[in-house]
Amino acid sequence: MFYERLSGNSLLCVAKLAGGVSFMLYGYDAGVLGGVQSTKPFLDAIQNPKGSYIIPMIASSYSLSATLSSVICMFTGMKMGRRNSILMGNAIVVIGGALQASSFSVAQIIVGRLLSGFGMGFISATVPMYISELSIEASQRGPAVGWQIVILISGIPLAYWIDLGFTQMTNQVSWRFPIALQSGFAFTSATLFSVLPDTPRWYYANSREREGDLILSKLHEKPIDDARVQAMRCEILENIKFEREAGHSFRIMDLIWDKSDLRVGRRLRTGFILYMLDNLMGINMMVYFSTTIFANIGLSSFLSHVLAAVMNTLFAIGCVAMPLTVERFGRRNLMLWGGMGCTICMLLFVLLICLPEHLINNKTRWSAVAMVVCFNFFFGWGWVGVPWLYPSEISPLQQRHIGGAMAALGEWLFAFVTIFAGGIALDRVGPMIWIWNLLSCALAVVYVYFCCPETTGLSLEEVDILYAKSEVKERLLTMRENGNNSSVEEKSSVLQHIKATGAAA
Repeated sequence: MFYERLSGNSLLCVAKLAGGVSFMLYGYDAGVLGGVQSTKPFLDAIQNPKGSYIIPMIASSYSLSATLSSVICMFTGMKMGRRNSILMGNAIVVIGGALQASSFSVAQIIVGRLLSGFGMGFISATVPMYISELSIEASQRGPAVGWQIVILISGIPLAYWIDLGFTQMTNQVSWRFPIALQSGFAFTSATLFSVLPDTPRWYYANSREREGDLILSKLHEKPIDDARVQAMRCEILENIKFEREAGHSFRIMDLIWDKSDLRVGRRLRTGFILYMLDNLMGINMMVYFSTTIFANIGLSSFLSHVLAAVMNTLFAIGCVAMPLTVERFGRRNLMLWGGMGCTICMLLFVLLICLPEHLINNKTRWSAVAMVVCFNFFFGWGWVGVPWLYPSEISPLQQRHIGGAMAALGEWLFAFVTIFAGGIALDRVGPMIWIWNLLSCALAVVYVYFCCPETTGLSLEEVDILYAKSEVKERLLTMRENGNNSSVEEKSSVLQHIKATGAAA
């Protein structure tokens, strides 16, 4: 295999590149339809459908099928593995993108969108988990996943700038080429993943210790009998053993009222709730309906397209702040501060666009535009990368595929709700619909404050200790000390760190 020639940072860099291309596809597909869906060549090709629900249904069908594949990941993720799940997702997107680009009817483009969304559900549920599990240092995870999200978001302005250029044409190429390009991203990512291994944690969890040892030693660039490699190996195996022993105490009902020793239910549902709130805050409506929002404010069609591209470019720039600051400020603080910034910006935006008609002028219009741009920056900083990172960190290894799938389920289910219902609401309800998003921004801040402990600086195995009931915390710490020869001082340091995070008792 090609990965046998790679080790250490080179192996991790190729994995991050492969995951980044997959996530760029996610962002690109989120934005590409928004820039062409109101153009004459596109509408002519799909026979000029009537009814306010048609275009929102075409856009949101992608999210609906991704919701279904996210549920499937809960049952197939551990058997298929991280790598194979992503490979299959990319293969399906190649087919879906080709169908969309060759569409001559509403039915065909919806089928293409459904296929692309189905593949993206597997990708979005798995890539953050794959990158997190390949990281050998706790300080690597945040920036590694964060840069994946930066690449994801960069796909959105890329789509809008490509749309802006091609929609100046009046032929069928003006929309078919931008949409076909997603298949190229998917093919490139699949090619890279086909020569990469799975994660050492997945190999160990599936009793494939020889392969796990090989990848773990390659990531450390040291032989398997090196003390540091052995320490990490023992820590992973001990946690797998403990999770299996404690597995009988987890029940499906724990997702609603958690009584498990490791609070598995609480940890799995956190990713779902974070992404439910993430979508209700309004970012998908702004991405998919950027041009409509600016047109409703009173700007021209061309200026609306330009501002949509500018807004999504600044959104991507805001996302760069996340990997640069996540280890310094922490996951919890980024979500809190980002959420508060979004709440203030959304409040001012709502006030400006809901002014009486006689008070609306160029100053109020451009102030509203400024609030949209600032909202995108704060959202990009605190609420794009961290909700992808956090569920992959807090889920136990045995259920990590479920945690990733539940986060993706929350993402896609509520993306469907906000895109489909939001598109219709913008047409029928008007600017008052943004009050819904304002309340969601405030609720997100409250949820993070009370329900999301800090995980910065902890290994994936130490997060089990963070969430464990008080009566099993000491047992886990003792196992960790005995299993990897940790010192008493290290054990005390880990315990103090965990106490400092403020995890619930």
